Amino acid sequence: MPDLFRHPPCGGKTPWAFATRWTPEQVRGDDDVYGVRENEGRLAPLTSNIYPPLRRGDGGAVRPYLMPMASPEIDALTQALARLPGLGPRSARRAVLHLLKKREAAMAPLLRALEAVNERLATCTTCGNVDTSDPCAICADPRRDARMLCVVEEVADLWALDRTRLFPGRFHVLGGRLAALEGIRPEDLTIDQLVGRIERGGIDEVVLAMNATLEGQTTAHYIAERIERFPVRVTQLAHGLPVGGELDYLDEGTLAQALRARRPVA
Repeated sequence: MPDLFRHPPCGGKTPWAFATRWTPEQVRGDDDVYGVRENEGRLAPLTSNIYPPLRRGDGGAVRPYLMPMASPEIDALTQALARLPGLGPRSARRAVLHLLKKREAAMAPLLRALEAVNERLATCTTCGNVDTSDPCAICADPRRDARMLCVVEEVADLWALDRTRLFPGRFHVLGGRLAALEGIRPEDLTIDQLVGRIERGGIDEVVLAMNATLEGQTTAHYIAERIERFPVRVTQLAHGLPVGGELDYLDEGTLAQALRARRPVA
């Protein structure tokens, strides 16, 4: 491979990448963003994990060295996937390559599934879950115990608890948690709708499944105060030692909560 396409050497104290002026256009490689001086024709990274960003100075005219690798449509698909949680530019490129190689087996089913969900997507007016029907599958399931209600912050928490297949009741999604610094107040959440569900009767236990954070526990205490006038049992998820955890690696807060929630040996 010609030296033109390799990373610049670091033999001296100052790599040759620190030139006076490089192209403002960005030509992306696998790891770096490259620029070329027209009067020298050398390639150097503008941004890299090794070299800091280059300063622009006086110099000759500049131009991009390489053309984009993919078409605008494929590049747009890659950028769209890269914006998804848990995916970066490299993971998005690998996903796009897989879809292109497995067009019939992967891309076509994915398109059909996305179109079906996009056409029927709805928010459950009863619990706040996201599903393709209103009411959602959980609220419409007659096998669920309507006397038990689990309150969670987000839809992701609902899905996580439902995957355990251990809670037989129904859910209520708040849509967030109280946070004074962020300006999130009780009226910004579905707390009033929760109180209305309890006030209509038929609920014996409310499980407050808030996150073990300051904001989550503040939200749980606020809800507990709002519903203490109703004849319902209010419980919350146990906090303490995780399964497979070792005491030496746990923080003091987790250990303290585990000691407070200790129970007799069965």
